[in-house]
Amino acid sequence: MKLDGRRRSSNVDDRRRMSGKSMVAGGGVIGAIVAVVITLMSGGDIGTAISNATAQGLGGGGSYPEYVEDETDAYLFDLSSKVFAGTEDVWKAEFAKNGWGEYVEPKLVIYKDAVQTGCGQGSSQTGPFYCSADQTVYIDLSFFRDMQTNIGGSGDFAYAYVIAHEVGHHVQYLLGTLNDKHNQMARLSETDANKISVRLELQADYYAGVWAFHDNAMFGSLEDGDLQEALDVASKIGDDYLQRKAYGREVPDSFNHGRSDQRVRWFKKGFDTGLSSAGDTFSPAYAAL
Repeated sequence: MKLDGRRRSSNVDDRRRMSGKSMVAGGGVIGAIVAVVITLMSGGDIGTAISNATAQGLGGGGSYPEYVEDETDAYLFDLSSKVFAGTEDVWKAEFAKNGWGEYVEPKLVIYKDAVQTGCGQGSSQTGPFYCSADQTVYIDLSFFRDMQTNIGGSGDFAYAYVIAHEVGHHVQYLLGTLNDKHNQMARLSETDANKISVRLELQADYYAGVWAFHDNAMFGSLEDGDLQEALDVASKIGDDYLQRKAYGREVPDSFNHGRSDQRVRWFKKGFDTGLSSAGDTFSPAYAAL
């Protein structure tokens, strides 16, 4: 992904040198994978995410050593800040074009190990997430380092996809979709609520694809292989793939992010069309997603 000469977002809050204490920690690789199944690219309910992670054996208080930035983290911080700036440019233009009002830019908090959020205490074990209470995306850069080990995917555009997906939840929040659907979910059984969650996540994937289309149109950012990087990661963060990796089987009623083929399809649809107004994942029959 070509990012040379691109601006950095002014909405990035670097909290990596703030130590986390008495936070969720530990659990090992299998525990981390289970946490990813439940919370990777979360729609914002980080309190529930942490509870789920703890229930899977990731609990345990602890403090962390003082953070010292290395070369890899410096690169990932620069990439994240520039990609985030690209989402600002794209969605500001898309909101204006579609008559959606002003695009209120979210914040990006980059932290290490643990962080306090408007949605409660967050942990690196829960993966990147968006918190609607403070309109902020939270990322521990170690997630990008571990993507290859834990889910078998990596690359600069794959990392950009992760960020763009979380910003997609912010778009949903500004349009009223996120709160509306979360309110619906609160009144439903867990199985039915999970189906709405899947629709939210697939729409965020679609918005990530829309961002990629317009970012490339604005900046010529894509290089050979970039799109495949994102599609490869999308294929490995589906509930089916992660559950088979963690449990050796699938539990479809517990899916809350979508199957791998669905995530690939909706991201690709957003990228192919570039139409931010065409990502309706709520009208089609669930089986047709």
